[in-house]
Amino acid sequence: MDYIFYFAVTIGILVFVHELGHFLAAKICGMRADVFAIGFGKRLMGWNKITGFSFGNLPKDFDGEGHTDYRLSMLPLGGYVKIAGMVDESFSTDFADKEPKPYEFRAKPTYQKLFVITAGVMMNLTLAVLIFWGINFYQGKLVRETTTIGFVTEESVAHQAGFQTNDKVISVNGKEVSNWEEVLNGIFIDNIGNEVKVNILRNGKDTTISLPSKLIADQSQQGIFLTSAFVKPVITDVLENSPALDAGIEPGDVFLELNGIELNSRFEATEIISSNKEIEIPLVILRGKDTVYTAVTPGFEGMIGVTIADGAYLGPYNYQTYGFFESFAQSITNIGQYTILTFQLFRNVIFGDVQFNQVFGGPVKIAKFAAESADTGIVSFLFFLAMLSLSLAIINILPFPVLDGGHMVIIIIEGIIRRELPVKIKEGIQFAGLVMILMLMAFVIYSDLISL
Repeated sequence: MDYIFYFAVTIGILVFVHELGHFLAAKICGMRADVFAIGFGKRLMGWNKITGFSFGNLPKDFDGEGHTDYRLSMLPLGGYVKIAGMVDESFSTDFADKEPKPYEFRAKPTYQKLFVITAGVMMNLTLAVLIFWGINFYQGKLVRETTTIGFVTEESVAHQAGFQTNDKVISVNGKEVSNWEEVLNGIFIDNIGNEVKVNILRNGKDTTISLPSKLIADQSQQGIFLTSAFVKPVITDVLENSPALDAGIEPGDVFLELNGIELNSRFEATEIISSNKEIEIPLVILRGKDTVYTAVTPGFEGMIGVTIADGAYLGPYNYQTYGFFESFAQSITNIGQYTILTFQLFRNVIFGDVQFNQVFGGPVKIAKFAAESADTGIVSFLFFLAMLSLSLAIINILPFPVLDGGHMVIIIIEGIIRRELPVKIKEGIQFAGLVMILMLMAFVIYSDLISL
């Protein structure tokens, strides 16, 4: 139920903001917006000035007389604004054989059409900028004052690449690093698409580790390639009727010690739990500012019924704060970095360097990540919302039929040739694009389900 709720909240916000951009731009340009819909397909409920609030579809002969019908539709995977005189996802072309009306999309100049069609993307970008701006201003950025690598298991990709527990990173591609954020940026952002050489200090000796670009691309989607020292496992979920629930463990708890061993990774925790089946083991928990002592007995399968993540950093740190305008500049920098990273990931998918399901996620993944980020805190959820809003803007501006970028290409072509393309051609383009999008969505959902 948490997944469903947070999925609905996340998609509702993003779709509303996107479609509000189209709607407001259409109104500014004097266009008539007949429908403002959240979701696709059958109208479940809605409101307009003619009928008031109503359930189900409107009568077939309904004429809104220029008033917008604000509706919630059956398929909650997007939304649309139906603008009079425009060939869109509704495939309504009753206007095709009539002279353009002044309030219709097709009657407006090219610059106004482009403004309306890109307004949704601009609103999503604006939402992302505002969230990053707020986070940077009110919270700043936590800078982990360490370059020491945390626990590395022998089976991990990090170990196979050459890293070991307690390695201290000195430089990345020749650039010295002084905190963990500089380590991650140097490996995953500043040198996208290139081989990265990491200079480390191990037992007093300098060692250089080479990371192929493909390895970095693969691991950028995993989030567990390298963890810093001082990171403790945190509980994100506790199952009903589980040993963890019986032991009083709660979501948000941080595991400090398990069976007398100080923990530095979730891998250590799961290893200790799995090797003590049906044996009571002492546990020390950090809950807020309180230290809690308890004990837990793993089941016969070596589990206690929790979801564990590496999320609690308890080492030296400081907060990098920003002023009001500096926070805005930093948010623009954030947008630029994540946009470059997104296009690099697209490139890696096209060239087969990264698996499709590592980059693209559908409703299942969105619901999962939305719920997990919300459980971590409001800032984490807002950050996830900003990243998703930015992704929606980037995807929508791609020159693909049905997407805003596809509409934009048609508008530019019509502006160049100074006449409209035949409605049948635009209908065909839209239909072909819609079929491909639906097929892609089905594949994404399938990939989501098999990756659970």
